[in-house]
Amino acid sequence: MAVDLNHTIVQSRNKRASAEFLGRILGLPVGKDWGPFTPLETSNGVTLDYMEATSIQPNHYCFIVSEPEFDEIFARIEEAGVEFWADPGHHTPGEINHLYGGRGVYFDDPDGHNMEVITAPYA
Repeated sequence: MAVDLNHTIVQSRNKRASAEFLGRILGLPVGKDWGPFTPLETSNGVTLDYMEATSIQPNHYCFIVSEPEFDEIFARIEEAGVEFWADPGHHTPGEINHLYGGRGVYFDDPDGHNMEVITAPYA
């Protein structure tokens, strides 16, 4: 049986601004608004559909990238002055991790969602 994730809804205070923030960091284009959503599609076809909400429950989103892509993304994080951590609990500020033979970094989006970028999937 083939089961693929197609999309998820990401709560935000300003759907366009939040989608553009992550799009800039990841180097992905933001799509045109579709109904109540502003879509940001990843290379494997999964769409993060940003939707405005008054109450936000922060979630975690992880993106697996190549080593060169990590370098580009990390450079954009630093250029934007975005705080980053080596761990999901935000206990190791200003560092990246080297888990599972790769590199990883965590940062928050404007709505407090915990974003993770890694080069090696978890074992």
